[in-house]
Order: sequence, then structure tokens, then C-alpha cells
Amino acid sequence: MDYLASARPAGRFRLLGLLAGLVLVYSTTTRVGLMLAARKPAGLAFQNTFGVLASGAFYDLLTCVYAALPLSLCLLLPSRLWQSRVNRTWWRGFTLVAIYALGFIAAAEVLFWREFQVRFNFIAVDYLVYTTEVVRNIWETYRVMWVLAGNLGLTAIVYWVIAPSLESALRAQDAWPRRVATTALIWTVGLGCAFGLDEGPNAMFGNVYRKELASNGPYQFVRAFRRNELDYDRFYARLPLAEVDGRLREQVAEPTARFQSAMGGDIRRHVDNPGAPRRLNVVMIMVESLSAEFMARYAPARAWTPTLDTLARDSLVFDNFYATGTRTDRGLEAVTLSMPPTPGRSIVKRAGRESNLWSLGNVLDAQGYDSIFVYGGRSYFDNMGAFFGGNGYRVVDQTSVPSDEITFENAWGMADEDIYRQVLKIAAADHKRGQPFFMHVMTTSNHRPYTFPNGRSPLPSGSGRPGAVQYTDWAIGDFLRAARAQPWFDDTVFVILGDHCASSAGKVDLPARRYHVPLIIHAPKHVAPGVITTVSSQIDVAPTLLALLHLDYDSAFFGKDILAMKPADGRALIGNYEYLGLLADDTVTVLTPRRRIVRHPAGQANREEPVARASEAGRRAIAFYQGASHAYRGNLTAWEPPAIAGGDVAQR
Repeated sequence: MDYLASARPAGRFRLLGLLAGLVLVYSTTTRVGLMLAARKPAGLAFQNTFGVLASGAFYDLLTCVYAALPLSLCLLLPSRLWQSRVNRTWWRGFTLVAIYALGFIAAAEVLFWREFQVRFNFIAVDYLVYTTEVVRNIWETYRVMWVLAGNLGLTAIVYWVIAPSLESALRAQDAWPRRVATTALIWTVGLGCAFGLDEGPNAMFGNVYRKELASNGPYQFVRAFRRNELDYDRFYARLPLAEVDGRLREQVAEPTARFQSAMGGDIRRHVDNPGAPRRLNVVMIMVESLSAEFMARYAPARAWTPTLDTLARDSLVFDNFYATGTRTDRGLEAVTLSMPPTPGRSIVKRAGRESNLWSLGNVLDAQGYDSIFVYGGRSYFDNMGAFFGGNGYRVVDQTSVPSDEITFENAWGMADEDIYRQVLKIAAADHKRGQPFFMHVMTTSNHRPYTFPNGRSPLPSGSGRPGAVQYTDWAIGDFLRAARAQPWFDDTVFVILGDHCASSAGKVDLPARRYHVPLIIHAPKHVAPGVITTVSSQIDVAPTLLALLHLDYDSAFFGKDILAMKPADGRALIGNYEYLGLLADDTVTVLTPRRRIVRHPAGQANREEPVARASEAGRRAIAFYQGASHAYRGNLTAWEPPAIAGGDVAQR
């Protein structure tokens, strides 16, 4: 059949309509598939199903409008150039690539949803930057070749179907005034949406699953890219700086602390921890994606972590401890800097502004410690190397380990047991020269593709999350067995915690149970076993550890010594790149963009309710987050080495 002869001539702008139709078909099909997969947590019924589809269509059309802006300029070509062989070949090739890209994006959205239960967000932006780890991870986890080949076949079929309409548009002759008017209309609509639209219709959904389903993946991706760092004062509820300063000082005040300045927003203070300083070594292990629910202590039906459950019985355990975020970089930020999660990307990844901050490594370095960050992967990922290297640590990662000392690796780095062998090696060297050490260890094995050395777990390598959790638990046990035989063991404090939970999805923006991680402190000769039930979060780790070591120090930390906190004063700071939460009194108060404040129960929550800015919980949350953003911007968290180190230890 001669499609060129049979196709009815039409305007060249029909090309944009054709491409928009493809976007709508692919996007709607993807949305319906995700809705079927998430029908239970989303609580989809007939009335809200229609709302999700209608809102989704809005974002799909908005995506089409934005994509049409540069393409519409191409359609202004004079007729002679428009109908040239070069132009027709270019558009045919572009259409093929566009169809294949739509199929690829649909597949990527499905895989992303399986992992995070959300549309593309800031995680996807980061994944685009760190392609080596991400591509290897996807390749090792999924049957990529089948997906790519299937998409290629689908692309050929779709192109064959639309070819008549495409060729018709490529033969069209539109008058110049019509081309200019149509292009002007497209740009007017596009710019109007870009500058006039803040929140769209998906903001009406209280259920987060519905909100995500009602959006568009590429639209969310671009939105996250633009909001990589949000200006707190512009987007969030505020209080007068004098009130923020007063409330924040109340939150961080301790009987042992003396503020050093009366300047607004400055919480720098000297902390005088009672007791003689203890030059104990510290090994702090942050376990990748270690949810509290993986431990039998918190989920009796599971038996994934026998080592940690046994260790907890002889350790100081914090049962109401929460991660500040949903990504590794947020956990590293909170534990290292003792800061709440400021909106946008974490400070770890703010290249050029991630160094010379008040960090746990700098404080211990000033006390004569050798501070080391030990990472199983390549530390350029998430800018970890620059962050730790610029804040008082030396960095040991996969690239600095001889290849013959790595027995197993996957997309994310060395197996956990290989990391721990490096820890033992570093500890032996520091102990030999009589220097106390502080090692911040970040593991990698509990992550897709969930591969690890054979014979370490009852489940086979690559079989899924349970096997990876069992392996990382085994590796901790193997490390502690080896450490107990070392001369430095008795004078070492072992701190084990999760960097974040394995999943952050829920029916509300900040489901507290998805932030619950273990915190175990083990030092049989120095720290008595016990159970602490005070609500706390990762920003409290540094002050608590320094208090256990009886070290005096200058501080710009936002956290407090958990052991000195009254249970009634317990609180946790939790958030993601856009929503900022305060967990206190079994309620999560959430600061959202557009200066809204909402709240929901800390337990199972289906939806959120508005909170007045004048409420005590709202003001308390604002004080933390506005104060942290102000301090960071005003350089009030910059490291200031003491003239001499705290206690009786001279600065190195």
C-alpha cells in the first residue's frame, strides 16, 4: 500500500499532535499499569480512579506542551527546506527515537516504582549522574536485553502505524502567518504554565500513592532537577528570626552547654561533658537500608538478623530511633554534621559548599583521633569523597584497596566482609602507633542486585532483600568475632545503625514507620547494656557518642545527648528533599512547600490534616528547619578549630 499517495495532506503542526498522542497513549498505559499494581495502598475506588486519571492527563498534556516549545521552532522552516530530503529524514529519525524513548521511559518508570513506589524524583536525577553504578545495578538485577529488544519491536510496530500521518505532515505547506501564530500560541501557553503554575491538581490528593499515580514521570524528573536546592524562606512557613533563635536554643540547650554568642541564629556553644575523658576507639557502622523491621526485636515474625538480635541483648539499644531521610547521603549528613535535613539535595552533594563544616570527624580529629571514612564503593558516588575529605576525615574506599584484597564485588562495591577486613587493617596500624581511631564505615551489600559471596546466607546470592540482609548480618558477626581477638577491642565503642529504611513509601508524605532504624552501642567494658525508649534521630548520634566518651568540645550541632534527654522531650527530625517533618508526641508535623503545615499520626496514617502555623508543634518544627537553613546559609555551621582541644588532649 502506498501510504504517501493515500494519506490526506495536513498541516505540519499535525506532527506535534501526533507526538502528543503517543505521549498520552504511553503515559496513560503506564499509569493504568501502576494503578493496578498499587490499587490496595492507594485505596482506589471509582470516584478517585477518575480523579487520578484526569489529573494524570493534565500532567501528560503539560509535558507535551513543554516538549513542543523547541519542536515548534523547527516547524517555522520555509516550505522549500521543510520538504527537503534532509528535513524529512531528520524527522523520521527523530520520531523513531522518540517512540523508542517513550517505551524506554515507561519501562524505567515501572522499575523505579517497584523500587521506591513513587514516580521519578530526585533519586532519579542522582541516578542519571552516577551512571556507572546505576547501569551496572540495573544490568545485574533485570533482564535488560529482553526489555530493550522488546521495546525495539514495539517501536517498529508503532512507527508503521503512524507512518501515513507522519508523511502527510512532512508534505504539508502551511502559510507563514499560520506557522507564526501557532508557534506563538504554543509558547504563550508553555511560558504561562512554567511561570504561573506552582502546584497542580495532584496536590488535592491526601493519599501519597494517588498523588504519585496522578503525576507524570518526566514532568516530575524535571521538577526535581529544578528543585535540587530549595530556598527555605521562599517555599516554607516562617517565624520571626528572634522567635526562631529563642526556640532553637531551647531545643538544643543542655545543662552541660554554654552558648558562646547572643547573635541571632547562632547556636554555637561549649559542651562540658562530666567525667574524665576516655580515649576510646570508635567504629561506627552504618548499614545500607537497614530497616528496624528486619530485626526480630521489632518484627518477631522475621529472623533475618540473628547477629544483631543477639548483640542487642548485651548492648545499649535505642528502640525509638529514626533516620532523618530516605537516602544514604541524608544519613551521612545527619550523623556527621548533626543537622536536620534542609530542603533540596543534602549538604553532602552540594559541591563547593560541602566542606569545612562542624563535623564529628573534625571534633574528634581535634581531640587527637584518626578520623577515617571507610566506604565499600567508589567515594565519588554522591560526592562522599569530597564531603568527608573536606570535613576532617581521610577516605578509604574501593579505589584505594588492592585488587587482591577484594574477594567479591558488584555494581555498588566490595562485599561487606571485604570492607571489614580493611577496618581491621586500619585499626591494627593506628593501635600500633598508639593513636585512637574513629572509623565511620558505610556498607553496600544490602542493595540491589542483592549479590554477595556464596555460602554466607541461607538464601542464595541475588535472591532478594532477605538474603542480602542475612548476609550483611553475618558479615557484622564475622567482623566482631575477628575484632574480639584484637588488643584494641576492649577499648573500642562499636556503634551500629541503619542509614535509612529499605522503603519509604506510605499513604502520607512522611510515614514515620518507614524511618525507624536500629541503633546499637556495644562496648562491654565501658557501656552498660540497657534499653532507651526516648524518641530520637540520627542528628543525636554525635552528641551522644561524645558524651559517652566524656569529651568536652565546642559544638554547632543541632542534636542532643539522647541519654540526657527526658523521654517527654524526645523528638525526631525526618524528611525528604521536599517535605520536612518533626515526630513528637506520636504525631508527625510536616512542613510542605507553599508554606503549608500538615500533620498525621505517627502510626498507620491514611491522610494528613492542616495545622495552624500558630500551633506549638508547627512553631517547633519551623524553628528547627528555618534555623538550620539560616545557620547553613549564614556560615554559622563552619568549623572553627579550638586553640587547644577539649579535655586534657592537645590538638594534633
